[in-house]
Amino acid sequence: MRLVPTMLATVLAASIAAAQAATPAAQTTTISPAAIQHATQLRDKAVADDTGYKIVESLTTEVGPRMAGSEADARAVAWAVAKFKSLGYDKVWTEPVTFPKWVRTSEHAQVLGDHAQPLTLTALGGSPGGTVEGEVVRFADLKSLQEAPAGSLKGKIAFIDVPMERAKDGSGYGMGSQIRGRGPSAAAKAGASAYLMRSAGTDSHRNPHTGITRFDDGLTPIPSAALATPDAEQLSRLVALGKPIRVKVALDVGWTGEATSYNVIGEMRGRSKPDEVVVIGGHLDSWDLGTGAIDDGAGVAIAMGAGKLIGDMKQRPARTIRVVAFANEEQGLYGGRAYAEKHGPDVRKHQIGAESDFGAGRIYAFSTGAPERALGAVKQIADVLAPLGIAYTPGEGGPGPDISPFAGNGLAWAALRQDGTDYFDYHHTPDDTLDKIDPKALAQNVAAYAVFAYLAADAQGDFGSEAKKVTPPRE
Repeated sequence: MRLVPTMLATVLAASIAAAQAATPAAQTTTISPAAIQHATQLRDKAVADDTGYKIVESLTTEVGPRMAGSEADARAVAWAVAKFKSLGYDKVWTEPVTFPKWVRTSEHAQVLGDHAQPLTLTALGGSPGGTVEGEVVRFADLKSLQEAPAGSLKGKIAFIDVPMERAKDGSGYGMGSQIRGRGPSAAAKAGASAYLMRSAGTDSHRNPHTGITRFDDGLTPIPSAALATPDAEQLSRLVALGKPIRVKVALDVGWTGEATSYNVIGEMRGRSKPDEVVVIGGHLDSWDLGTGAIDDGAGVAIAMGAGKLIGDMKQRPARTIRVVAFANEEQGLYGGRAYAEKHGPDVRKHQIGAESDFGAGRIYAFSTGAPERALGAVKQIADVLAPLGIAYTPGEGGPGPDISPFAGNGLAWAALRQDGTDYFDYHHTPDDTLDKIDPKALAQNVAAYAVFAYLAADAQGDFGSEAKKVTPPRE
């Protein structure tokens, strides 16, 4: 039978009404006044507590640098298991994470000829080893190197010299990480025998910044390294003299098979919905140059400390607080990817997740990717965070690195954004040490994570976790 428009509209309306009756409307998420009161007391206790600082002091002192796959990485896993237990966590376990193993043995560079002098540099993670001598060709940006004709740099050393801009939100790092990640492949395509870059950092110290790089499929990798800022400037001045400048680079580094580390997980069980979890964490591994204090010993300490303070409360939240010390973030988010793969089927049991991986500066902004129905509860959380100097900034931020793979599969996320004005002075350098952490700023971080986790775990309703493919915003 052919329906006239009026009849069609009537049928459609009836169908919609039936569907709505069959599918209950999603519950608006709220947080009770009692939970708000408990979180306020928790906040005020946490800002005066030094648990977080003691944790990061312990990790950086007793373990020190802990590059993924190293003997120190294994000690860090044992440390984390013991620390969770000593802090009173109800359940502690590990989950294996396997990845390629990269090692650094030695690295040297020097200018040859009339202006002979040493250069301070560090190999990029993923670089092959080798000793190379060649004329330096300087490029003012990544695009210029990418446009260099194939074979035009044969036997030469490509060098990109781009200063990184300082920013509170760390936005200047985007270009630096691209130069580190894509520059070596561009150099290899042009025929270069080695690659140098000005470190992706904002300091002027003679401390080079390391970090992972990748080579495009089908390319033969070339030795690749980052120069300390003063050395990059020195090399640029030498090139500007107008005559060929030859440099020798010697890197004893490279891939050596596979290694297995572990995500270390601790839980403070919820009082009425223990099988549902709020996930917070940081990554346990670090680069090998410093002691991994701000990257990311601080993040591990913030999450561990927040969970500890919540666990000590007389009135625990309804849901479980799960703290994850992720394995091998630095070389490719291996721990975060492994967690997302293993726990993906239980995404609906994950209320929301957040990761601290941007140092130990004070948190100044809070946001989430929560749906409309949860925004009232989000605003309630923001109101309790406000006395800590934290603004509610909807639409800004994104999930932390190890949370992002799971967020891409539907995990609800929150961002507690730290002041990173000086973060890239120390990031991936020998200067990443405990003295760079302000204990009061770290306590503010612990307080913020404790408030967020407690209120999210005690909320009536959810924050939107469901199995779906999404593209979360980048932090």
